[in-house]
Amino acid sequence: MCPWHCNTNNCPREFPAAQESLGRSAEPFSPFVSVVGEFGRIAVEFLRKGTNPKIYEGAARKLNVSSDIIQHGVEGLTYLLTEGSKLLISEIDFQDSVLVLGFSEELNKLLLQLYLDNRKEIRSILSELAPKLHSYHSLEWRLDVQLASRSLRQQIKPAVTIKLHLDQNGDQTTKILQTDPATLLHLIQQLEQALGEMKTNHCRRIVRNIK
Repeated sequence: MCPWHCNTNNCPREFPAAQESLGRSAEPFSPFVSVVGEFGRIAVEFLRKGTNPKIYEGAARKLNVSSDIIQHGVEGLTYLLTEGSKLLISEIDFQDSVLVLGFSEELNKLLLQLYLDNRKEIRSILSELAPKLHSYHSLEWRLDVQLASRSLRQQIKPAVTIKLHLDQNGDQTTKILQTDPATLLHLIQQLEQALGEMKTNHCRRIVRNIK
């Protein structure tokens, strides 16, 4: 059974890392529930532009704690919001994930509201950060057969030449590939096997977690 008692397939299995970072910041965070919204804004800003140590130092001076504690809190909050948004977990699952931190009910509600208010924007940021890979457009192929050469008057040497057209951000590129029929057949078999594995429950869970 899932340790977080999730009632959906999108279980936040990796949340312990976020819980550990936030847990180390529980003491300074609890009396300052009013700063959670600001820390959420910082977390989203860091997703866009990267971290800024000066912001940690400024927040640490205001709360009269070390900058390391602030950093752990913001990093944990960033991870929590990122993973929750990536998996689109439900309100109940999110609440179960932060319940073990021992925060007050008021703080837990603020964290939940922070997640609900920002998950759409966070998913948009994550999609922009994802690498833009080539996608298939079309292909052309031909079969070449060498029947003889000066050294061997009788031989059959087939080769398959493929012109593969790919799209990337609206731009089209072309790749020329050449292989023998046996290798091409092996490649087809491996791709068909991979497509078959994509239909298994295990692979479907992995795909949901990386979207």
